[in-house]
Amino acid sequence: MYLSDFDLQQLDEQKRMALPAERKDGLLVKLLWDLKEARERLKANSQTSSRPPRSDPPWHGAVSREADSEASGKADNPEDPDADEDRAASAVRNAEPQGLATPAEADTPGGAAAGPTKKAGRPPGAAGHSRQVTLPINDTVIHAPESCVRCGEALDPAGFVAHGGRYVLDLDTDRNAELPGLRIRHDKHLYGEIACGQCGHVNRSEPGRCRAEPGWSVGLSEWHLVGPMLVSLLVCFSHRMHLSRRRTQEFLRDWLGVALSTSTINQCIHEAGRAVESIEEQLVEELQQEVLTHADETPWKEWGQLLWLWVLVTPTICLYFIGHRSKEILENVFSDRFVGWLMSDGYKVYRRFQKRLRCWAHGLRKAEGLKASLSTEARAFGQATHDLLNELMIAIDEAREGPPVDLTPRFHERLESFRELCEKHQDSVHEKTRALAREFLNDWEAFWIVVVHPYLPLTNHEAERALRHWVIARLLSQGTRTEQGTRAFALLASVIDTCRRRHILPWPYLAKVIAERRKGNSAPPLPAAA
Repeated sequence: MYLSDFDLQQLDEQKRMALPAERKDGLLVKLLWDLKEARERLKANSQTSSRPPRSDPPWHGAVSREADSEASGKADNPEDPDADEDRAASAVRNAEPQGLATPAEADTPGGAAAGPTKKAGRPPGAAGHSRQVTLPINDTVIHAPESCVRCGEALDPAGFVAHGGRYVLDLDTDRNAELPGLRIRHDKHLYGEIACGQCGHVNRSEPGRCRAEPGWSVGLSEWHLVGPMLVSLLVCFSHRMHLSRRRTQEFLRDWLGVALSTSTINQCIHEAGRAVESIEEQLVEELQQEVLTHADETPWKEWGQLLWLWVLVTPTICLYFIGHRSKEILENVFSDRFVGWLMSDGYKVYRRFQKRLRCWAHGLRKAEGLKASLSTEARAFGQATHDLLNELMIAIDEAREGPPVDLTPRFHERLESFRELCEKHQDSVHEKTRALAREFLNDWEAFWIVVVHPYLPLTNHEAERALRHWVIARLLSQGTRTEQGTRAFALLASVIDTCRRRHILPWPYLAKVIAERRKGNSAPPLPAAA
């Protein structure tokens, strides 16, 4: 834009008429360029730019997109979760943190009105509070020591003396039952002592406990009301069904007769995130050995702070991180040991990778936008770009049906002509034309390496499809509230989607991980693809 709002406020008819003829013509040119740019912005949509489909006006529905898709002979592109960084930052600045209704995290004390300070805990002499729900017990599990820790002799179970216990609510995992469905078990677990008959040493059993870890305020212990499989169900409600903590509480109460507080539900989900943290290292090590990885990122909010949700996708791995939009995340993951191909968009931090691919879908959408421009120069450049990409895509599809072949000799002159066209328009006065020409020149090898190796992918749809589910979760929840909740969200998303890609049911595996980590053991490794 040549003229800002501040400039336009000072312009009126009298001031314009007072200008000399040459100055009037110059002002008219500026106004004309601003008018064209404003019209182009109004016409931009998800089919002609990198805007996500949710930004389209209501009257641009599925019917018009299907008609456009049929006219171009191509299937609809999936939702591109990319959003312009400036727009995302502006949205964060305009959002009031107090107005974020965030079902992804439990209510925090900081959000409540400050009241009179008092010592935490139950005052001396107070009756206190305990769980008022009385449920029948399905089974009693006795955790008795098996051998003497002093002399190693086997202990007689008859000498077991209980000194404490816990109640556990969990899902019945018996899949051989006559009527399948969700069934809650209520088991009583007893811990106690046995005196050794040989040396007299008293042996005691205790619930398992995982040692404290930095960055986590939630504990991992068997001393917990909610069993591992029920925790897995809570994660399913949160991450797959997009239910808030209160909606989850309502479902448990109305359908399963289980009363859990929202803070307990939130604690269980964070506990599950901590339990699977070590699996992330396994996924990173496997990712570094992959031949092809798709990468993408989309904005994410943590209590009003702008962060970015990153995804790295392979056929058997789906790895998520939430952090700042910088090169550090990629450096921490790949650490110069990744030698495969990386498919990405035009974000500059990806340029450090030698074997890189650029998504052609982004270029096609921007070319479509230029074709509808009011600038003659922009329309011509957009048409040339669109024709070249379509011609190459047809040739690449044909080449994939036969033995590997290098298409460079066939399209060498065509590509050199397009390079000259990009160099001609890299300093164009039209902003979108200039940006697209420079984008092709900056990533020339990344765009056209697929002409040399036609078996490589043309688009980054794998990463965009992986992000789509979590973009919906972000729209519903407005992100997360705490650093711990953000970390747990990304870890659980990685495990769930990786299991899906490996054709493994994630919920029993997640329950198994939680059960082992509560005992203080290492998490079982993620199984290979089924």
